[in-house]
Amino acid sequence: MTLDRRTFLLAAGTTIAGATVAGPLAAQAKEQAWETVIPANTFGSYSALESAWNYLYPWGSDHNGTARMYASRTDHNHVYLESGGVLVLKGSRINWDEGKSSKDPFLPIHYHSGAINSKAKVVVNDQFPQWEVKGEFQAPSGRGTWPAFWLTGVNSWPPESDILEYKGDARNWFNTYDGGWDNTIVSVSNPGGWHGYRAWITKVSATDVEIHYYLDGKWVGQHRGSNFVGKPMGVIINLQMEGASGSGPSGDTYYRARNVYVGRTNNG
Repeated sequence: MTLDRRTFLLAAGTTIAGATVAGPLAAQAKEQAWETVIPANTFGSYSALESAWNYLYPWGSDHNGTARMYASRTDHNHVYLESGGVLVLKGSRINWDEGKSSKDPFLPIHYHSGAINSKAKVVVNDQFPQWEVKGEFQAPSGRGTWPAFWLTGVNSWPPESDILEYKGDARNWFNTYDGGWDNTIVSVSNPGGWHGYRAWITKVSATDVEIHYYLDGKWVGQHRGSNFVGKPMGVIINLQMEGASGSGPSGDTYYRARNVYVGRTNNG
């Protein structure tokens, strides 16, 4: 039986609106205790941020667009915190030649921007068969902007799961890559306002997972991830520019995140 988190909490005997659910589901929930991996308050201070997240991509400063990531404990020009537990990534156009990205497709660097990646990893296996990864974001969607909130393999690629990805317009791409792409593309009214993005990942066989994607609490799609089981994935929040999103803006671009959370069931 697969439980979404609300059903899981009810099954565990959680009281909601005065009603407590018990019975067979409660017995299963005891076998699969829920635990937090990344709490939703890590953007409340720099110490909390740096205890749960690393700066840049896991592999460094460059990826597949024209923005090079700059951030550290002493450099908060492109990755910084605002009051209310908000993370801000800022992309800024540069007017000098900084060479080309070190990553395919090796585009010329036109921007400085920001990224963070999680210290904890998502690993779907027998002990941790279900995961929830979610957050609230104000995402830029103008031409040339390419924000993302995603999971990618630590030791290999695939696996990949994109929970938020805008590529220069007001459509969010929910993507799963296991050697081939599954895409659920959803038009979003005002991406620059706060919206909730969520993935629920469930082990369904010795090798495969199912990923359910949600926007603002509404289910929008289900993908199969072949050979995801047992492969650690990092969580990345980044503001890339240009590349697949077209020619970018001349001014600054801002991407905000709050209440980013990761949790899982634990069979013990």
